[in-house]
Amino acid sequence: MKILLLEDDALLGECARVGLAQRDFMVEWVTEIRLAKRLLQRQEYDCLLLDLSLPDGDGLSLLRELRDAGDTIPVIIITARYEVDERIKGLEYGADDYLTKPYSLDELAARLRAVLRRHEGRASNILECGRIRMDPLSMSTSIDGKEIDLSPMEFRLLRAFLQQAGKIQTRDSLLQALCGDGTEEVASNLLDVHIHHLRKKLGSERIKTVRGLGYIFMKED
Repeated sequence: MKILLLEDDALLGECARVGLAQRDFMVEWVTEIRLAKRLLQRQEYDCLLLDLSLPDGDGLSLLRELRDAGDTIPVIIITARYEVDERIKGLEYGADDYLTKPYSLDELAARLRAVLRRHEGRASNILECGRIRMDPLSMSTSIDGKEIDLSPMEFRLLRAFLQQAGKIQTRDSLLQALCGDGTEEVASNLLDVHIHHLRKKLGSERIKTVRGLGYIFMKED
């Protein structure tokens, strides 16, 4: 899951970036509204973590601008503002959740997963595609009820595929899902190796190569 974090506090931003990466989120961190706008125009994110008090404006203004433009990206407001009126305003402007500082990284991760489930129309963490069923919390995966053995990297890669089943995913996005930060340090053939392993365990027809674009995880058997 790819997250955009807009936070101007250097310590909090770095802690959130590293902590969420350790919890299998891909986090891009910026400190100004103008930078966040630029990235939101160029890339797709699964959720925006939004501070309110920023050097170049108020986060609520960005939220309102996004919603007025029809952008439905899930937004969790993270702020030190405790006033109930501010929380109400944020929710009325279209925020999906609200978390006050200081916060627990485990709680933030849980809220992220809950918001993303609601956005995807799912009631639980369970990911299913045809005969495949994955439980990210217990890190278990099964086919027709029979558990299959996956390495940690195979698990991360399959989770990324299941979250976007039926959609083309680029090599870069899959490498980020596989390794998190620091993908430039990873051997270029790492993705091919783990896709090969998944094809052997799930069936070669499951993961299709889309020449020049990336890969697609097929929904149907």
